[in-house]
Amino acid sequence: MSVTKKIKVGIIGASGYTGLELLKTLTYHSTFLLSYVANSEGGTSVDKLHPSLTSICALEVKKADVEECANSCELVFLALPHKTAMAYVKPLLAKGIKVVDLSADYRLSQDIYESFYTSHTDVENLQNAVYGLPELNREAIKKASLIANPGCFPTSAILGLLPFMDKRVEGSQIIIDAKTGVSGAGKKLSESTHFVNVNDNLFAYNPLMHRHAPEIADKLGIDFDEVSFVPHLVPVTRGMLSSIYIQVEGKFDAYDLLKDYYKSEPSVRIFNQPVDMKNVAGTNFCDIYVKRKNNTLFISSSIDNLQRGASSQAVVNANIMMGLRELSGVSDIAYVP
Repeated sequence: MSVTKKIKVGIIGASGYTGLELLKTLTYHSTFLLSYVANSEGGTSVDKLHPSLTSICALEVKKADVEECANSCELVFLALPHKTAMAYVKPLLAKGIKVVDLSADYRLSQDIYESFYTSHTDVENLQNAVYGLPELNREAIKKASLIANPGCFPTSAILGLLPFMDKRVEGSQIIIDAKTGVSGAGKKLSESTHFVNVNDNLFAYNPLMHRHAPEIADKLGIDFDEVSFVPHLVPVTRGMLSSIYIQVEGKFDAYDLLKDYYKSEPSVRIFNQPVDMKNVAGTNFCDIYVKRKNNTLFISSSIDNLQRGASSQAVVNANIMMGLRELSGVSDIAYVP
């Protein structure tokens, strides 16, 4: 009987929600061996940092250190804020460690990134990064050493739009009305995510100028001004639902086109009725529905913002990078009810 060789992996940024999701997935991964867990402080253990993992994982959580990480891992997941992540990427790559970066630091060109985020301190590796949407870049991911894991809103929007870009009226507006659960705002408390403000409430934030809008436009190959993107915060813990409107031309059956486009994709499911958040919760699935009225297409795309929008997609990218079965370790059973 052959025994699969374990691949040592690590997580830097284990404290947040995406870090927790990575811990949950990697703890039971059949090939990846979680060998290094770190945050900015250290001095604790996984089960103390995340009590939900008591009796499941008691690995030491160390203060992040590039040398120690490189000596412990073949691949590392960076679940860090933008700007913080790039400080680790350059030295880790120099030591031959493969990186899946969940921040925005390597998703965009320097000029776009610096317009919406901050100055970039690792410009040379921008050209080496592969945008980690498997349905778009699977072959490039196989050869990559650095993956820029997509944002949650772009994942939902891009997957919904990709099949129809050839049918879109050139230059017409793409309108994306997206809803996300509160976990999408991260673990750090703010006035907008305070219980009293979120409970029994619904509101838009950063309309038209959200940082994910240029990412959506860039990966679809269109101008930023052609995307009108408005995110909303809804009083649920996890989940994302994008309602997308585009103008199309020509005779075609939108459902058949959508079904055919994703016929070989294991993580995209097509429905003939509107999709919802609950049926993808805890999974890597993106569920999509489409309806046409004259020249207008309505596309509904649903993902789990913490999983397909972050951590499970990161693990899928790592699986592809390391030559493993694409969905190894990733749950396909939703949190229902």
